[in-house]
Amino acid sequence: METSLSSVGANPQKLSNLSAPDSKPEDFVIQFWGVRGSIPTPGKETIRYGGNTSCLEMRVAGKRLIFDGGTGLRLLGDDLLKEAPVEAYMFFTHYHWDHIQGFPLFTPAFMRGNCFHIYGAIPPDGESMKQHFIDRILHPNSPVPLTGLQGDLRFYTLKPGDSMMLDDILIETGQLNHPNTAMGYRVTWKGRTAVYCSDTEHLPDGLDENVLNLSQNADILIYDAMYSDEEYHNPKSPKIGWGHSTWQEAVKMAKAAGVKRVVIFHHDPSHSDDFLDQIEKEVQAISPQAIMAREGLVVPVGF
Repeated sequence: METSLSSVGANPQKLSNLSAPDSKPEDFVIQFWGVRGSIPTPGKETIRYGGNTSCLEMRVAGKRLIFDGGTGLRLLGDDLLKEAPVEAYMFFTHYHWDHIQGFPLFTPAFMRGNCFHIYGAIPPDGESMKQHFIDRILHPNSPVPLTGLQGDLRFYTLKPGDSMMLDDILIETGQLNHPNTAMGYRVTWKGRTAVYCSDTEHLPDGLDENVLNLSQNADILIYDAMYSDEEYHNPKSPKIGWGHSTWQEAVKMAKAAGVKRVVIFHHDPSHSDDFLDQIEKEVQAISPQAIMAREGLVVPVGF
């Protein structure tokens, strides 16, 4: 179902060993614009991995798919200004602060001629995607008047278990284990698959079948690995029930699902660059193909 609404840091750097050329119709690449969880963390200790909250872009078959709208969305918006007018498809996992707080500063949405198709699940107490977006995300939080929204915003409702097609791009969804619910996404094009599972908490007595099914044989699994096992089970400050997982569980899930490469994502705000470097060493010791998400990282899918 569709409803529409009209009139209402530094540039990221690509990593040479994982980069693809500028997107062409035959390409499928992922670019990370915000990789931090919970709250933005600017400062000298987060420069290399970045301090912006969750936002990534998939460029698939000439289309732009944007997942979540944390503060990284502002950077993406600035980059999109070079290509206006823009049409893009935006998918939200859920509506906690760190996944929506960039939208009120997403410049292309305030410019006439741009079109954004916005997808997500209606919250338990919501009436519609359009109403939720205006009343909960934009109206009380936006630093600019809603009348400044000159872009064409079109709203679509998805629920976990739904699937859809964008031309020949298949997008599937699945339930995640997170307070107030969240939804994961699986994107497949020409036999290549990328899966985005943030935010989710692993189960204490086995693998989460929803995540396992969504991730089966994917080329890339982007997984919420906010903690280490030690932090998660810390007797003085356990993180059980907080809705997030660990890098050890990310590796375990990727292996069970037959995933080619897992991306450690949604870094804890207390994790400095040096701390994340150490996690990278530990992750790659048991999963050499694993990647630590960083702002500006561009990863080709299926190569």
